[in-house]
Amino acid sequence: MPSLAIEITGLEKSYPGSEIPAVYGLSLQIKPGEIFGLLGPNGAGKTTTFSILCGLLDFDGGLVRVGGLDIRKDSDEIKKIIGVVPQDLALFPTLTAVENLEFFGNFYGLSGLKLNRIIKDNLEIFGLFNARNKQIRTYSGGMKRRLNLIAGLLHQPAILFLDEPTAAVDVQSRNSIMQVLKEMNRQGTTIIYTSHLMDEAQHFCTKVGIIDSGRLVEQGIPEELIHKYAGVHSLEELFLKITGKRLRD
Repeated sequence: MPSLAIEITGLEKSYPGSEIPAVYGLSLQIKPGEIFGLLGPNGAGKTTTFSILCGLLDFDGGLVRVGGLDIRKDSDEIKKIIGVVPQDLALFPTLTAVENLEFFGNFYGLSGLKLNRIIKDNLEIFGLFNARNKQIRTYSGGMKRRLNLIAGLLHQPAILFLDEPTAAVDVQSRNSIMQVLKEMNRQGTTIIYTSHLMDEAQHFCTKVGIIDSGRLVEQGIPEELIHKYAGVHSLEELFLKITGKRLRD
């Protein structure tokens, strides 16, 4: 892994029909081994930035490097080192858990005994082994979210992108997911994470960046940022102080 896991310089992105850029002049650096929370209110440019980093969306200007590789020139190589877990479930409801994971494992170039072992180990870690042969449509929301996460980390990516990984799940599933992610990070995986759950982000992330109006408006270690602002006692209070309390669409 190079000195920077993620390097963004002067990123710009506009959508047709919009007079205001979604992202404007955004620069950001994320070091290997960090758990970086990319935070922002609706319409702030957070999702656009996240999608660009994952290679899902092109951009108008600037430089984006992932794992030291240019995202435009080296997209095939980047796909080998990243995992993406979207907020929307990327699962086939009529297939079983094992069948879903076999499909995604084959997509990443895994097969045979190695893939079978990885699937078995992850199903056990996430408490899904006993339900491995059930169709996904029979799963609870928490079970689907856990399986969705497994699908994104089968190939043991060096950089893992997580979009709202614990959205709409029960406390037990959230705890299970966060514990596994922390262990992955301890073993060297860099994590880029988005969430609207500020309390979760405060305790999970080693560093956060807050985006608003397409720009990076603050970044740093959560506890240090909290102490930086007078009258602020939590990341949620800091977030509201910086981005305001106006409702966003």
